[in-house]
Amino acid sequence: MTCGPHVSGAGPHGGQSAPRAMAARCRLAARFHHIHGANIRLDASHTQATRVESFANGLCFSQEPLAPGQIFLVEIEEKELGWCGHLRVGLTAHDPQSLEVVPEYSLPDLVSLGDTWVFAITRNHNRVVLEGEQAQPRGRPWEPFLLIERVRIPRDTLVGRSRPGRYSHILDELFKTNVLPATARRSRIGVLYAPQPDGTADMHIVINGEDMGPSARGLPASRPLYAVIDVFASTKSVRVIPVDYGFPSLQTLCRLVIQKHIVHRLAIDGLDLPPLLKSSCQHE
Repeated sequence: MTCGPHVSGAGPHGGQSAPRAMAARCRLAARFHHIHGANIRLDASHTQATRVESFANGLCFSQEPLAPGQIFLVEIEEKELGWCGHLRVGLTAHDPQSLEVVPEYSLPDLVSLGDTWVFAITRNHNRVVLEGEQAQPRGRPWEPFLLIERVRIPRDTLVGRSRPGRYSHILDELFKTNVLPATARRSRIGVLYAPQPDGTADMHIVINGEDMGPSARGLPASRPLYAVIDVFASTKSVRVIPVDYGFPSLQTLCRLVIQKHIVHRLAIDGLDLPPLLKSSCQHE
Protein backbone atom coordinates (compact mmCIF):
# COMPACT_ATOMS: atom_id res chain seq x y z
CA MET A 1 0.00 0.00 0.00
CA THR A 2 1.58 3.26 -1.11
CA CYS A 3 -0.97 5.67 0.25
CA GLY A 4 -3.53 5.60 3.01
CA PRO A 5 -3.60 6.23 6.74
CA HIS A 6 -3.76 3.49 9.32
CA VAL A 7 -7.36 3.38 10.58
CA SER A 8 -8.48 0.70 13.00
CA GLY A 9 -11.90 -0.03 14.39
CA ALA A 10 -15.34 -0.64 12.99
CA GLY A 11 -17.57 1.55 10.90
CA PRO A 12 -19.20 1.63 7.48
CA HIS A 13 -15.79 1.95 5.83
CA GLY A 14 -13.99 -0.35 8.29
CA GLY A 15 -12.29 -3.66 7.60
CA GLN A 16 -9.51 -4.60 5.23
CA SER A 17 -11.20 -3.13 2.15
CA ALA A 18 -10.75 0.48 3.32
CA PRO A 19 -6.95 0.64 2.87
CA ARG A 20 -7.20 -0.93 -0.60
CA ALA A 21 -9.92 1.50 -1.67
CA MET A 22 -7.87 4.38 -0.28
CA ALA A 23 -4.74 3.35 -2.17
CA ALA A 24 -6.67 3.23 -5.43
CA ARG A 25 -7.92 6.81 -5.26
CA CYS A 26 -5.53 8.63 -2.92
CA ARG A 27 -3.45 10.22 -5.67
CA LEU A 28 -6.54 11.32 -7.58
CA ALA A 29 -8.03 12.87 -4.45
CA ALA A 30 -4.83 14.90 -3.92
CA ARG A 31 -5.88 17.23 -6.75
CA PHE A 32 -8.56 19.84 -7.20
CA HIS A 33 -11.86 19.06 -8.92
CA HIS A 34 -12.45 20.67 -12.31
CA ILE A 35 -15.62 22.21 -10.86
CA HIS A 36 -14.69 25.34 -8.90
CA GLY A 37 -15.59 28.98 -8.22
CA ALA A 38 -15.73 31.55 -11.01
CA ASN A 39 -12.59 33.39 -9.86
CA ILE A 40 -10.40 30.27 -9.49
CA ARG A 41 -7.73 29.23 -11.98
CA LEU A 42 -6.11 25.80 -11.70
CA ASP A 43 -2.66 24.94 -12.99
CA ALA A 44 -2.12 22.10 -15.48
CA SER A 45 -1.65 19.52 -12.73
CA HIS A 46 -4.81 20.62 -10.85
CA THR A 47 -2.73 20.90 -7.68
CA GLN A 48 -2.55 24.71 -7.49
CA ALA A 49 -5.61 26.95 -7.14
CA THR A 50 -5.33 30.74 -7.49
CA ARG A 51 -8.09 33.32 -7.06
CA VAL A 52 -7.45 35.75 -9.91
CA GLU A 53 -9.74 38.60 -8.84
CA SER A 54 -11.98 39.92 -6.06
CA PHE A 55 -12.08 38.21 -2.65
CA ALA A 56 -14.86 35.64 -3.22
CA ASN A 57 -15.93 32.96 -5.73
CA GLY A 58 -12.88 30.97 -4.65
CA LEU A 59 -14.49 27.63 -3.81
CA CYS A 60 -12.54 24.44 -4.66
CA PHE A 61 -13.19 20.75 -4.01
CA SER A 62 -11.11 17.59 -3.93
CA GLN A 63 -11.16 15.69 -7.20
CA GLU A 64 -12.45 12.56 -5.46
CA PRO A 65 -14.25 11.86 -2.17
CA LEU A 66 -11.89 11.29 0.74
CA ALA A 67 -11.50 7.90 2.39
CA PRO A 68 -11.80 7.60 6.19
CA GLY A 69 -8.77 9.19 7.83
CA GLN A 70 -7.37 10.53 4.54
CA ILE A 71 -6.20 14.11 4.91
CA PHE A 72 -6.61 16.69 2.13
CA LEU A 73 -3.64 18.97 2.76
CA VAL A 74 -2.92 22.36 1.19
CA GLU A 75 -0.13 24.88 1.58
CA ILE A 76 -0.77 28.62 1.43
CA GLU A 77 1.38 29.87 -1.44
CA GLU A 78 0.32 33.48 -1.87
CA LYS A 79 -1.44 36.12 0.22
CA GLU A 80 -3.19 39.32 -0.88
CA LEU A 81 -3.29 42.42 1.31
CA GLY A 82 -6.39 44.53 1.76
CA TRP A 83 -8.96 41.83 2.50
CA CYS A 84 -10.44 40.74 5.83
CA GLY A 85 -10.63 36.97 6.33
CA HIS A 86 -8.61 33.88 5.52
CA LEU A 87 -8.77 30.35 4.13
CA ARG A 88 -11.83 28.24 4.89
CA VAL A 89 -11.76 24.44 4.85
CA GLY A 90 -14.23 21.64 5.42
CA LEU A 91 -16.17 18.73 3.96
CA THR A 92 -19.31 18.35 1.89
CA ALA A 93 -21.49 15.39 0.94
CA HIS A 94 -22.47 17.19 -2.29
CA ASP A 95 -20.80 15.90 -5.45
CA PRO A 96 -19.37 19.10 -7.04
CA GLN A 97 -20.78 18.01 -10.41
CA SER A 98 -24.28 18.02 -8.92
CA LEU A 99 -24.14 21.75 -8.13
CA GLU A 100 -26.12 23.85 -10.59
CA VAL A 101 -23.97 26.85 -9.67
CA VAL A 102 -20.87 26.90 -7.47
CA PRO A 103 -21.76 29.16 -4.52
CA GLU A 104 -19.95 32.45 -4.07
CA TYR A 105 -18.97 31.61 -0.48
CA SER A 106 -18.50 28.42 1.55
CA LEU A 107 -19.89 30.31 4.56
CA PRO A 108 -22.84 30.71 4.53
CA ASP A 109 -23.82 29.82 0.95
CA LEU A 110 -22.51 26.25 0.57
CA VAL A 111 -23.28 25.37 4.18
CA SER A 112 -26.88 26.55 3.72
CA LEU A 113 -27.36 23.76 1.13
CA GLY A 114 -27.01 21.24 3.96
CA ASP A 115 -24.65 18.30 4.46
CA THR A 116 -21.64 20.66 4.45
CA TRP A 117 -19.31 21.55 7.31
CA VAL A 118 -16.84 24.44 6.95
CA PHE A 119 -14.31 25.92 9.39
CA ALA A 120 -12.95 29.46 9.00
CA ILE A 121 -9.21 29.56 9.71
CA THR A 122 -7.97 32.45 11.84
CA ARG A 123 -4.45 33.55 12.71
CA ASN A 124 -4.46 32.33 16.31
CA HIS A 125 -7.72 30.80 17.54
CA ASN A 126 -8.45 27.52 15.73
CA ARG A 127 -8.42 24.90 18.47
CA VAL A 128 -11.87 23.45 19.23
CA VAL A 129 -12.87 22.62 22.81
CA LEU A 130 -16.36 21.20 23.12
CA GLU A 131 -18.52 21.91 26.16
CA GLY A 132 -17.70 19.57 29.03
CA GLU A 133 -14.39 18.47 27.51
CA GLN A 134 -10.82 19.49 28.22
CA ALA A 135 -8.42 20.76 25.58
CA GLN A 136 -6.14 18.01 24.30
CA PRO A 137 -2.43 18.60 24.96
CA ARG A 138 -0.41 19.62 21.94
CA GLY A 139 1.65 16.87 20.37
CA ARG A 140 5.40 17.22 20.49
CA PRO A 141 6.64 18.47 17.10
CA TRP A 142 9.34 15.77 16.90
CA GLU A 143 6.89 12.88 17.23
CA PRO A 144 6.91 11.08 13.84
CA PHE A 145 3.15 10.49 13.64
CA LEU A 146 0.07 12.58 14.32
CA LEU A 147 -2.57 10.49 16.09
CA ILE A 148 -6.23 11.47 15.71
CA GLU A 149 -8.40 8.92 17.48
CA ARG A 150 -7.63 5.72 15.49
CA VAL A 151 -6.01 7.57 12.56
CA ARG A 152 -2.22 7.77 12.27
CA ILE A 153 -0.59 10.19 9.78
CA PRO A 154 3.15 10.86 9.21
CA ARG A 155 3.72 14.29 10.76
CA ASP A 156 6.68 15.41 8.62
CA THR A 157 4.65 16.38 5.54
CA LEU A 158 2.00 18.14 7.61
CA VAL A 159 4.33 20.90 8.82
CA GLY A 160 5.03 24.01 6.72
CA ARG A 161 8.55 24.36 5.32
CA SER A 162 10.94 27.21 4.64
CA ARG A 163 10.53 29.02 1.35
CA PRO A 164 12.55 27.22 -1.37
CA GLY A 165 15.79 29.10 -2.01
CA ARG A 166 19.49 28.73 -2.56
CA TYR A 167 20.28 27.80 1.05
CA SER A 168 16.90 26.47 2.18
CA HIS A 169 18.17 22.87 2.09
CA ILE A 170 20.48 23.84 4.97
CA LEU A 171 17.63 25.40 6.95
CA ASP A 172 15.07 22.65 6.42
CA GLU A 173 16.06 20.78 9.59
CA LEU A 174 15.52 23.96 11.61
CA PHE A 175 12.16 24.68 10.01
CA LYS A 176 10.81 21.21 10.81
CA THR A 177 10.05 22.42 14.35
CA ASN A 178 9.15 25.99 13.43
CA VAL A 179 5.54 26.86 14.24
CA LEU A 180 4.08 29.14 11.58
CA PRO A 181 0.92 31.18 12.18
CA ALA A 182 -2.03 29.35 10.67
CA THR A 183 -2.65 32.01 8.03
CA ALA A 184 0.99 32.61 7.03
CA ARG A 185 2.55 31.78 3.67
CA ARG A 186 3.95 28.22 3.65
CA SER A 187 1.49 27.21 6.40
CA ARG A 188 -0.08 23.79 5.78
CA ILE A 189 -3.73 23.13 6.58
CA GLY A 190 -5.63 19.89 6.13
CA VAL A 191 -9.05 18.37 6.71
CA LEU A 192 -10.10 14.76 7.33
CA TYR A 193 -12.87 12.76 8.91
CA ALA A 194 -12.46 10.09 11.58
CA PRO A 195 -15.07 7.30 11.72
CA GLN A 196 -16.92 6.75 15.00
CA PRO A 197 -18.35 3.51 16.47
CA ASP A 198 -21.93 4.70 15.86
CA GLY A 199 -21.36 4.93 12.10
CA THR A 200 -20.94 8.69 11.98
CA ALA A 201 -17.68 10.65 11.67
CA ASP A 202 -15.93 13.63 13.23
CA MET A 203 -14.30 16.32 11.08
CA HIS A 204 -10.81 17.39 12.13
CA ILE A 205 -8.74 20.34 10.95
CA VAL A 206 -4.94 19.91 11.07
CA ILE A 207 -2.70 23.00 11.05
CA ASN A 208 1.08 22.56 10.66
CA GLY A 209 1.01 19.08 12.14
CA GLU A 210 -1.37 19.83 15.04
CA ASP A 211 -4.91 18.50 15.38
CA MET A 212 -7.33 21.32 16.22
CA GLY A 213 -9.92 18.90 17.63
CA PRO A 214 -13.33 17.78 16.30
CA SER A 215 -14.71 20.87 14.56
CA ALA A 216 -17.89 19.01 13.55
CA ARG A 217 -19.52 15.79 14.64
CA GLY A 218 -22.21 13.48 13.34
CA LEU A 219 -21.08 13.55 9.69
CA PRO A 220 -22.63 10.81 7.49
CA ALA A 221 -19.62 8.51 7.12
CA SER A 222 -21.59 6.23 4.77
CA ARG A 223 -21.80 9.00 2.14
CA PRO A 224 -18.97 10.25 -0.10
CA LEU A 225 -17.35 13.30 1.49
CA TYR A 226 -15.38 15.80 -0.62
CA ALA A 227 -12.86 18.26 0.80
CA VAL A 228 -13.86 21.93 0.57
CA ILE A 229 -11.17 24.60 0.18
CA ASP A 230 -12.38 28.20 -0.01
CA VAL A 231 -9.54 30.44 -1.28
CA PHE A 232 -11.07 33.42 0.46
CA ALA A 233 -10.06 37.07 1.07
CA SER A 234 -6.38 37.41 2.11
CA THR A 235 -5.58 33.85 0.95
CA LYS A 236 -4.90 34.13 -2.78
CA SER A 237 -3.28 30.84 -3.83
CA VAL A 238 -2.92 27.34 -2.35
CA ARG A 239 -1.27 24.13 -3.48
CA VAL A 240 -2.29 20.53 -2.69
CA ILE A 241 0.42 18.62 -0.82
CA PRO A 242 0.30 14.82 -1.33
CA VAL A 243 0.72 12.78 1.83
CA ASP A 244 2.38 9.36 1.78
CA TYR A 245 1.28 6.79 4.35
CA GLY A 246 3.39 3.75 5.16
CA PHE A 247 5.75 2.94 2.30
CA PRO A 248 6.69 5.91 0.08
CA SER A 249 5.18 6.16 -3.38
CA LEU A 250 7.22 5.97 -6.58
CA GLN A 251 6.80 9.75 -6.95
CA THR A 252 8.27 10.30 -3.49
CA LEU A 253 11.23 7.99 -4.19
CA CYS A 254 11.94 9.84 -7.46
CA ARG A 255 11.71 13.18 -5.65
CA LEU A 256 14.19 12.10 -2.98
CA VAL A 257 16.71 10.88 -5.55
CA ILE A 258 16.45 14.09 -7.59
CA GLN A 259 16.79 16.34 -4.55
CA LYS A 260 19.82 14.37 -3.39
CA HIS A 261 21.73 15.12 -6.61
CA ILE A 262 21.06 18.85 -7.04
CA VAL A 263 22.84 21.79 -5.45
CA HIS A 264 19.65 23.61 -4.48
CA ARG A 265 15.94 23.37 -5.30
CA LEU A 266 15.94 26.34 -7.66
CA ALA A 267 17.99 24.19 -10.07
CA ILE A 268 14.94 21.96 -10.58
CA ASP A 269 13.50 24.59 -12.96
CA GLY A 270 16.09 23.61 -15.58
CA LEU A 271 15.45 19.85 -15.43
CA ASP A 272 13.47 18.04 -18.12
CA LEU A 273 10.84 16.48 -15.83
CA PRO A 274 7.08 15.91 -15.99
CA PRO A 275 5.29 18.96 -14.52
CA LEU A 276 3.76 17.03 -11.61
CA LEU A 277 7.12 15.54 -10.56
CA LYS A 278 8.87 18.91 -10.96
CA SER A 279 6.24 20.56 -8.78
CA SER A 280 6.70 17.88 -6.12
CA CYS A 281 10.47 18.34 -6.14
CA GLN A 282 10.18 22.10 -5.79
CA HIS A 283 7.60 22.22 -3.03
CA GLU A 284 8.48 19.24 -0.84
